[in-house]
Amino acid sequence: SYSFVQRNLLYCLLGLLYQEYRDKSTRQEIETRRLQDSQTDPEENSASEETPSETEAPSITESKAAPQISLLRNSNSRFNLWQDLPEIRSSGVLSILQPDEIKLQEAMFELVTSEASYYKSLNLLVSHFMENERLKKILHQSEAHILFSNVLDVMAVSERFLLDLEQRVEENIVISDVCDIVYQHTVNHFSVYITYVSNQTYQERAYKQLLQDKPAFREVISQLELDPKCKGLSFSSFLILPFQRITRLKLLVQNILKKVEEKSERETTALDAHKELETVVKACNEGVRKMSRTEQMISIQKKLEFKIKSVPIISHSRWLLKQGELQQMNGPKTSRTLRTKKLFREIYLFLFNDLLVICRQIPGDKYQVFDSAPRGLLRVEELEDQGQSLANVFILRLLENADDREVSYMLKASSQSEMKRWMISLAPNRRTKFVSFTSRLVDCPQIQCVHPYVAQQPDELSLELADVLNILDKTDDGWIFGERLHDQERGWFPSSMGEEILNPKIRAQNLKECFRVHKSDDSQRRKLGSRNRQ
Repeated sequence: SYSFVQRNLLYCLLGLLYQEYRDKSTRQEIETRRLQDSQTDPEENSASEETPSETEAPSITESKAAPQISLLRNSNSRFNLWQDLPEIRSSGVLSILQPDEIKLQEAMFELVTSEASYYKSLNLLVSHFMENERLKKILHQSEAHILFSNVLDVMAVSERFLLDLEQRVEENIVISDVCDIVYQHTVNHFSVYITYVSNQTYQERAYKQLLQDKPAFREVISQLELDPKCKGLSFSSFLILPFQRITRLKLLVQNILKKVEEKSERETTALDAHKELETVVKACNEGVRKMSRTEQMISIQKKLEFKIKSVPIISHSRWLLKQGELQQMNGPKTSRTLRTKKLFREIYLFLFNDLLVICRQIPGDKYQVFDSAPRGLLRVEELEDQGQSLANVFILRLLENADDREVSYMLKASSQSEMKRWMISLAPNRRTKFVSFTSRLVDCPQIQCVHPYVAQQPDELSLELADVLNILDKTDDGWIFGERLHDQERGWFPSSMGEEILNPKIRAQNLKECFRVHKSDDSQRRKLGSRNRQ
């Protein structure tokens, strides 16, 4: 067993704060994929150290006992590769293990070292910011609670998790597995992440309010951020650590899953760990969305005045998908080429996950509702080659509107991308330009994110560095509708945020790995579908 001093040494000696590690790791991933994309064979980029061996990889239990790995004592350790550790090199194990097993060892080792880096950053958030005496005097107890939430619980969970991971690394020179530990901790302890992340909306608001209302708070935070131990990183980058970590942990398990032998025990534990992490990540996302959605729905309800029979807007199962102004065409279709300046008048749409509300904006930041329809009863149709005045025009059909009859609206968007975004939001099952990922039949264009992007609208998708997405649709004015491979989330983002993956072999490899990661989800869906049919 470890003393706390030894554990403390590990995360201190590793050097990098988690924010630095994460940035370095994702940029390395981008460069690796660029290299692969430029080659004809994905396997050509294997590391030079990973020379194939005729000898079969030994079972974990047969591996010779090794001296303790000196991660805890190596003062030069700065996220070395597993194979670069002196104990590994001197043991001769690299000449015995197959290249695929070495890659797997590296993937498991990265999960351990990144947790150490994360714990170091969490510890800095608590000791340097939360426990600062000047800050304590400035903040009211309730303000401190909103700002730091249950970060002490999160840190305690990370410490316990890290201890178990380190003990596993010390057991044998060849790491047997880490996903069984991930599974146990996710099931038994990681609910603290849901509590922390769900508080994010209030946390961000409280932080902005404190900066605005309390000059003393602003001054202390600025001084603390300038401390060399923060390495130029902002206070807010520390606050967001738990959400970033739980998401990253899922991706690290995915990386392990891609490297374990199929139908092996390690594949089973990796699939189990991934499934539980997916549940926690979804609960975290849902927690954030629920907080912001409720406030948004209340705000919208206050702005609506009904010219037709009133529809209750606020519902626990309803949320906003898209809102905005479009131009509605006036008059019969036969006159649509005449007096084009007067043909269109402004209308405003609120599209929810189950309902469309059509309004006209009236004075006082209010909207008068004159029609509505269930989202499932909407159909869209694009007009083609109608001339400049009718560019970006589409037909919206309400199969059953507020008066229980079918009506059509001819609507004009401000750009091609805005038109496509509305059409896909209004009728989500409409076929896109490229075959969907879920059809799994055709080679689909793919893009790698090289610049992070924060969604500005509900139909947009926030991107992290190194995300890989299938391109489902694109516009001439620089927007892409994509589906992220690791979680199948869909949305729009600027094309300038990514680089297209041109090598068909790499695209096929990305899809193959993705199908493997999600195959347990697929079998669950198939079982559910079969029960539903029965």
